[in-house]
Amino acid sequence: MPIDIHGYLDFRRYLDDWFRAKKAGNPRFSHRMFARMAGQKSPSLALQVMRGERNLTPQTTEAFIRAMGLNADEASFFTDLVQLGQASTGDEQNRAWTRISASRRFREARKLEGQGVELLSHWYHSAVRELAHRADFERNPAWIARTMRPKITASQAKQAIALLLSLGLLVEDDDGGLVPADASVATPHEVAGLAARNYHRGMLELAIDSIESAGRDERHLGAMTVCIPVSLVPKLKREIASFQERLMDLCDSAEEPAEQVHHVQIAMFPMSAPPETP
Repeated sequence: MPIDIHGYLDFRRYLDDWFRAKKAGNPRFSHRMFARMAGQKSPSLALQVMRGERNLTPQTTEAFIRAMGLNADEASFFTDLVQLGQASTGDEQNRAWTRISASRRFREARKLEGQGVELLSHWYHSAVRELAHRADFERNPAWIARTMRPKITASQAKQAIALLLSLGLLVEDDDGGLVPADASVATPHEVAGLAARNYHRGMLELAIDSIESAGRDERHLGAMTVCIPVSLVPKLKREIASFQERLMDLCDSAEEPAEQVHHVQIAMFPMSAPPETP
């Protein structure tokens, strides 16, 4: 049975599954035979790529495509998977992900996982869900758009509602309104890092904007720069995690009705290199 490449996000896993399927149909098929088909001198190249020991170049990518007999659509998708898996920057990975997620066959094969990445890639998705906690929340995209800070378009609000409903993060109540639901979203591990980077980058940009757009009584921006032993970093991270849990407990146990969506951003990052190890 043919292996559908559109069900994959990891080109190395696809290669491994493709080879296994080929081997099952022809027990004599080998990595050496594949290397000859791809016009490669090294008989172990495919195996090394599958194991993550070597990357594909544009030239070897084309060679593998020819050896696997991929059609034009499959070849384009495979090339995007390679770029997604080997991208050296977040921007490159985002561009590859945009092309992959635009594929109709990919959306059909991995709809929910693709939507999980979309959820985190735009800050207003989670904000719209939290806004639905308000008693006066309106399903009207125009109302949502003008209520958000910073403002979003009605089209973005409409898209956010559709996404949140599809993921089960918003549900309809008996009156036809929308309320938040307890649901979890699976983000494929191949792009979990990309989704997290997009989310934090978007929120940090909002924090910068809040310096001018939000009043002092609405925001709190605090920072400190300290020199510490490297061994203290894990403990500080645990302290931050405990603090975040405490804040969530305060928010969840509030007796007053929900009124305004806030984002709390806590960041810790190095500002110098550590001492060189002797």
